Amino acid sequence: MNGAELPRVSVKAELDDVVEILERDGCVIIEDFAEPDTLAGLRADLEPILDDARYCAKGYDGHLTRRVSSLFRRTSHLVPVVTQPLYLGAARAVMQKPGHMWVGRARIEVTPNIQLSATQAIRIDPGQGRQPLHRDDSLHLRRHPGPTSRVQLMLALSDFTAENGATLVVPGSHHWDDETPPAYSGAAPAAMPAGSALIWLGGVYHGGGANRTDRPRVSLTVSLDLANLRAEENSFLALPRETVLALPEEVQRLLGYDICPPGVGWYEMEDPRLALVEPGVEPALR
Repeated sequence: MNGAELPRVSVKAELDDVVEILERDGCVIIEDFAEPDTLAGLRADLEPILDDARYCAKGYDGHLTRRVSSLFRRTSHLVPVVTQPLYLGAARAVMQKPGHMWVGRARIEVTPNIQLSATQAIRIDPGQGRQPLHRDDSLHLRRHPGPTSRVQLMLALSDFTAENGATLVVPGSHHWDDETPPAYSGAAPAAMPAGSALIWLGGVYHGGGANRTDRPRVSLTVSLDLANLRAEENSFLALPRETVLALPEEVQRLLGYDICPPGVGWYEMEDPRLALVEPGVEPALR
């Protein structure tokens, strides 16, 4: 691929074909990904919340971009998106690669699970410029090329065009090493109608496009990650909030109420300790 156009398939495509495209090009557009009722329900639930959300505080996220997270508690229409066979099936095929380890003299086969890592609705308003091209798996401090630790989905809730901020993608860039910088000249816009979706691997360079129109571009994104990228013990279930509050801040952060640079562990895009010490806080919506 030379960046001129992104690969695309019908929602009726074979899973094996989607996986082949992802492993080769790192990205694919699935046409008619969401059912009309699902799309309508997501828009009805999320667009009013985005209207009330403040603009992102960090320039990297877009000064004229609104983001809302924790989508499972904000809409009942997300399950069909996450479990759509071409997305979930491709994520499992790409990431759940069998391996082995030795325990004593026993050679044990191990296949990792995957986990939901983040959900977010995004609105790019008119006047927003291009986002810097980046790799999502940089959050995991991965080295490239190497095994995939994230498979990402972006569902278009409004039409995506080259003029209104369609996501820019550099196809094939998951094969690059870590010394090769991305350039916009190698990126192609994920132009697609509402209801279609872009799937890409964590090692692919991409970024939001510039919105040069008078209407917002609206989407939601879901990330599936390797499930071993988390703590061995689930302290969020093991320890009551009252117990955690009685601990020193340093220990609270060691338990996971913290952000690991460059950005793993956030709550509503901010320090999760805010939610611990200030019950009911909604940082992104204040």
